[in-house]
Amino acid sequence: MFKIISHGLLVVLLFSSCQQKSAQTQMLTQKPNIVFILADDLGYGDLSGYGQSRFSTPNIDQLAESGMRFTQHYAGCTVCAPSRSSLMTGQHTGHTFIRGNKEWQPEGQYPLESKALTLAEILKDAGYVTGAFGKWGLGYPGSEGDPNMQGFDEFFGYNCQRMGHNYYPYHLWHNQEKVVLEGNAGQQKGEYGPEIIHRQALKFLEDNRDKPFFLFYPSIIPHAELIAPEEYMAKYRGKFLPEKIYAGVDEGPNYKNGAYGSQPEPHAAFAAMVDYLDMQVGEIVSKLKELGLYENTLIIFTSDNGPHKEGGADPGFFDSNGPLKGYKRDVFEGGIRVPMIAVWNGKILAGSLSNHISAFWDVLPTFAEIAEASVPENIDGISFLPTLLGKEQQEHEYMYWEFHEQGGRKAIRKGDWKLVQYNISNPEETTTELFNLAEDIGEENNVAAAHPELVKELLQLMQNARTDSGLFTF
Repeated sequence: MFKIISHGLLVVLLFSSCQQKSAQTQMLTQKPNIVFILADDLGYGDLSGYGQSRFSTPNIDQLAESGMRFTQHYAGCTVCAPSRSSLMTGQHTGHTFIRGNKEWQPEGQYPLESKALTLAEILKDAGYVTGAFGKWGLGYPGSEGDPNMQGFDEFFGYNCQRMGHNYYPYHLWHNQEKVVLEGNAGQQKGEYGPEIIHRQALKFLEDNRDKPFFLFYPSIIPHAELIAPEEYMAKYRGKFLPEKIYAGVDEGPNYKNGAYGSQPEPHAAFAAMVDYLDMQVGEIVSKLKELGLYENTLIIFTSDNGPHKEGGADPGFFDSNGPLKGYKRDVFEGGIRVPMIAVWNGKILAGSLSNHISAFWDVLPTFAEIAEASVPENIDGISFLPTLLGKEQQEHEYMYWEFHEQGGRKAIRKGDWKLVQYNISNPEETTTELFNLAEDIGEENNVAAAHPELVKELLQLMQNARTDSGLFTF
């Protein structure tokens, strides 16, 4: 027997059916969403999927199982600001404007120049809603380097890297509005910065579920200071003995103004922080699935440089650089080679591994290609979208890095050969070392004396790879 449907109910059913078809059509035609998660000073060996054995990172490991794990991906530089400048501009540190952590008082860093064309601007022009949630470090509030001036529709977090040293800050920034955290007044620790930022990032996903979006999530974890909510500290307390007490700054003018707070359990705190970050990654993925966005979203997870040794951190204890030599501020592999994982359901082969040599300056052309946007001519990057899709990939002729602190450092990689120079600022003390990474991933054997012509060639390439920025010179 057929049921009689009223005219009003029929209209509702038809409208509901049209809505579903409209959503399905939108999913098929809308440009893919992009989520880029950037850890802060997370080493190549700090993920269990990359060899970490003292603690696990199950949510990030699940990303690798669902997508592609890169073994030869590099940060833009060996410290925060220039690495992020390289990411945003598609240029390596021989060309990008910001090449060091140059401070701006009272809060912020020297701004990225206004003429820079950033990744966010390109995606915004291609129809994306753009949001950055975490640590910026490329221009003080209201400057030409402010994230809102560089293509981001919304920013929430730490504008200043120095302020980003502290996890219970007095304030954060929502665009140009200073958001005072009353729960952290004085010496109180009531509002954990990464948690507040994370909630805003999830809200951004909810608010923009019907539009193509670019979520840039530059976490401050696990950079010093070393501190995590008690729930996470309790999981690791007493498990990584002996602990070495770190005596930091717990009062005075530098307290919560860049100086690291004391930590009696730095090993437990470090593991707790990475665990906390792993939880946040899991919640981002869950939110994308809850909103029906996961199938049409490219997710990339990586780190801005190698592991740090500040605030009580002990990367040797955790083998944070894995088989690599060096740490943050080194241009040896441990300072610049970072984990990278890419997930795009139905596009990237699950559980795949890539040895493609790539770097931060490749991200801009990759995302531009995905967004069907034009790519600037003055970049150093090459899209690695073919690698993600299992197609033939163009390779770099060489890769180049420079670092403007501690006497100046440079590195260049061509194929398996890597040339490293230290003490650039003092020619009489400059060292030149050559390594074959295929045979010596730990850069233990300097073979420069055995290959003088190759050294000469790489030194010439190194010289040609850069131009003076006017702001950062050796």
